Amino acid sequence: MYGWLIVFTLSVPNVTPAANQDGLRPVNLRTDLSQLADLIEIAFADTMDHHGRAAVREMRALSHMGGLTSLISVNNELIQGMGMGFVWIDGGKLVGNVSVYPASLPRGAARIFGSTWMIANVATHPDYRGRGIARRLMEASLDSIRKRAALMRGGNPRAVAILQVEEKNTPARQLYETLGFRTERTWNHWKRSSMSRVMMPRQDSRIYISRRRRSEWRGEFELAQRIRPAERGGIGWLRPTFPGLFTASLWSLLSDLANLRSVEHLVIRSEDERAVLAALWIENALAASSIQLTLMVDPDYTGLYDDALISYAVRRFGASSPLTIEHPADETVTNALLARYHFHVQRTFVNMRWET
Repeated sequence: MYGWLIVFTLSVPNVTPAANQDGLRPVNLRTDLSQLADLIEIAFADTMDHHGRAAVREMRALSHMGGLTSLISVNNELIQGMGMGFVWIDGGKLVGNVSVYPASLPRGAARIFGSTWMIANVATHPDYRGRGIARRLMEASLDSIRKRAALMRGGNPRAVAILQVEEKNTPARQLYETLGFRTERTWNHWKRSSMSRVMMPRQDSRIYISRRRRSEWRGEFELAQRIRPAERGGIGWLRPTFPGLFTASLWSLLSDLANLRSVEHLVIRSEDERAVLAALWIENALAASSIQLTLMVDPDYTGLYDDALISYAVRRFGASSPLTIEHPADETVTNALLARYHFHVQRTFVNMRWET
């Protein structure tokens, strides 16, 4: 088992190979969904959450649609995502899978970072592991990404693949490294329940938290470049560090409005107010089950400004909504503070990257 993620994209395979053909072949939506559901359920039994289980149930339901599956997939993101991948067949049984689909990067990022694709659901049935199936699936995926990138016109011609793998999954990480992937950064995914006790913040008159001015986006961007450089995974998963992430375009404003979503930027400035020394993003949406936080602090102020911002978020939202945050595992002081404020690590992922 090589890390899992139920995928979303817009594609259907161009070929329809025989369902019982042994070895490597593209996914066939009309014949593979039921066995794919079984494989994913078995391979990711230890890490699958309720969203994953719901996706598996949906795959099984759609597998009974027969020839209608391709038609339904036009409006079904789950099935569209599965359709770009590859499977491995042994004796007529589907025993391996990988999904490949376009990464949902912020608008404008592709021009800077190249054609970026996500690899997910890399799975081999437990009875067939150790036979090189995952390697063959990954090699086919990377070859597919090369070809897709070559067909794209304009922008950056570079082909990029990204994936997430559980930190403790050493065999998978070693496989990806031999295929040319490099580790960007390891991230802890924290969550705090709204039932947790709200801790009173420290009173420190020297610390002034305020909303970021529109003109201060460059200062916030410069802070991110120092501590969240793009080559180390940026702000987090699918959030590369580039100017477009720090300025609200008309497109993003309309998208936020349509999705009833809001992003609040809070900052702590230097005494002369020329630099942003710490930033907290608070992302909320009507349909979201939690409030998503993003925290960045100048290393010289770690242990002080991160404490103040975490305390602020907990005091303001902690009793009414769960809080989640994706934070670099190497920032040990901030991680200790999150634990002190009753955040708990849900998963630890290593973000990896491959490019031509």
